[in-house]
Amino acid sequence: MPRAKRRKPYDPASAYDRRSHDLPYNAVVATVEVDDPFALQHGDKIVALRSIRNDPLGRLHAHRQIDDSQYRGGRAFQGDWEKAERGPRAVDTTREYVDGGERREPITEGQRQAVLRLQRAEHELGADGSMLVHEVLILGMTMEQVGQKRGLRTQRWQDYFARRLKECLDRLALIYGFATPSREPAKHP
Repeated sequence: MPRAKRRKPYDPASAYDRRSHDLPYNAVVATVEVDDPFALQHGDKIVALRSIRNDPLGRLHAHRQIDDSQYRGGRAFQGDWEKAERGPRAVDTTREYVDGGERREPITEGQRQAVLRLQRAEHELGADGSMLVHEVLILGMTMEQVGQKRGLRTQRWQDYFARRLKECLDRLALIYGFATPSREPAKHP
């Protein structure tokens, strides 16, 4: 006699799967857990897809090559860079046209603090470390591209740059307060 099939209880969460199933042709994504914007309870999480195609820091984090504190330190550095950056601005068509020059906007307190944090980070990372962090986090270069820029094309140099980047991300995590300094046990004679 055949055995009766057991039915699974109805799960309402499965009916509202908000993840995309039809991705673009050349998409490179990773799953990440984020706060649910439609949650009834505070702190509920959902799984979302994050594009890591042009994001070296996101790629390293998605492949578990760096930890959360290194990732957050790198993102804080990128955020400070964006705040402190004062380049050419786009034309604002909503503003009234005035003949003559336009005064520059004053530097905000947030921009000033971001510049101070960036200066401290540059001082602690050193010239080599700050250049490596800038190339990877701001310009979006890979380790292979970093090596090619310096004329160092072997795998050994790429591995060196990857290790050095992790050291710099550790330092950034300390600077931005996402990690605490490790305590080495005192050596007794």
